[in-house]
Amino acid sequence: MDALRAAHFESLFIQDPDPWRYRTRWYERRKRAQLLASLPSERYERAFEPACANGELSAALAERCDRLSCSDGSAAAVAHARQRLADLPHVDVTQARLPTDWPAGRFDLIVLSEIGYYLDDDALGDTIDRAAASLDEGGTLIASHWRHPEGDYTRSGDEVHLRLANALQTQRGWTRLVRHEEADFLVEVWSPDGRSVARREGLRP
Repeated sequence: MDALRAAHFESLFIQDPDPWRYRTRWYERRKRAQLLASLPSERYERAFEPACANGELSAALAERCDRLSCSDGSAAAVAHARQRLADLPHVDVTQARLPTDWPAGRFDLIVLSEIGYYLDDDALGDTIDRAAASLDEGGTLIASHWRHPEGDYTRSGDEVHLRLANALQTQRGWTRLVRHEEADFLVEVWSPDGRSVARREGLRP
């Protein structure tokens, strides 16, 4: 993410701890519920959520994860997220920028929510590559993006998901387990493990 855009986000979170009304808008609460319902596993051991903003989605993810690492490029956003998640000792929040500050280790859940359209072509490609390389063989990568144009987007949400599908499905042979499409947003789930939830639980061969 370039310096000008990073400064823009820093200014947003300094002025308002919830600039997109993640906490109060029904649209945001409903979309968050849809994302959580799309996860194919009930629990995850180690999850990573970059671009966590003020930590609203992080708080919901924390209920499904043994450990959750969150990051954001904005120091002000990180401060808000740390306050929001202060009573959850299994969650850590760091200031980091994509894709250069990708954390070490492996994850069984990676969440790319409302971030892909802010990255230039190289940064988006590198982010996808790093996510694929650090996801466990049976893990989940979930992405969610707004579908309407905005003045500070590099590309549309639909384009982000096309890039993801090309990199994960076409090039790596991963399976898209879920595609939830509405006029306003997309939620998609990819995994190297192509089994459905019913197959994972032994309900079908």
